[in-house]
Amino acid sequence: MTAALLEVAGLGAQYGRVVALHDATLAVAAGELVALVGGNGAGKTTLLRTISGVRPASAGSIRFEGRDITRLAPARRVGLGIVQVPEGRQVFAPLSVEDNLRLGAYARGRERSAEGLARAYRMFPALRQKRDLPAGSLSGGQQQMLAIARGLMAEPRLLLLDEPSMGLAPLLIAEIFAAIADLKRAGATILLVEQNATQALKIADRAYVLETGRVVLEGSGATLAQNERVKAAYLGM
Repeated sequence: MTAALLEVAGLGAQYGRVVALHDATLAVAAGELVALVGGNGAGKTTLLRTISGVRPASAGSIRFEGRDITRLAPARRVGLGIVQVPEGRQVFAPLSVEDNLRLGAYARGRERSAEGLARAYRMFPALRQKRDLPAGSLSGGQQQMLAIARGLMAEPRLLLLDEPSMGLAPLLIAEIFAAIADLKRAGATILLVEQNATQALKIADRAYVLETGRVVLEGSGATLAQNERVKAAYLGM
């Protein structure tokens, strides 16, 4: 791995007295797609939320380009280029598709917003066709496309994707993962949290396995896909 863009060391997080992360350590290099897999309640979403600043860290450190951002406000992290696409899509249902996209670029200026819209519509042509419709009228798959496109409008240097395939039919899951693979080929840096371990490991450069808030395994996507423990626990093999 080349020099890390993101370095997480000994990270802890908790909800009241409940400890959700214990000494989590991982790294993501520029241009990498790193997958984080694990079961329900493993702490995957908490880890992403702590990196983006939505959840405060109770221990450890987060460094971005060598800078300690552990206590930095979430908005400041977005300014640095750390953008999270949340679990459950969380689009603004009454607003139009295009207004949802424009909200993603609120800090980037009008000209760059127009460029971002053009890119979003090239990547997801279905959104162009429905640009004036309320986001709440879209199918689940289209809402996920919208959530990813909205995140891209912020011009992320690190894209945090949280369970993008959740609740989608198999054909739509394949479409979403194809879009993520396209982003990877275009040079995007992605940290992907995903319960569909088979698909995640297939496209990941590297991956980490999280169990009860701890990183218990790491390696290339291909290596972990062949790991007997991973196969038994997460790949249904």
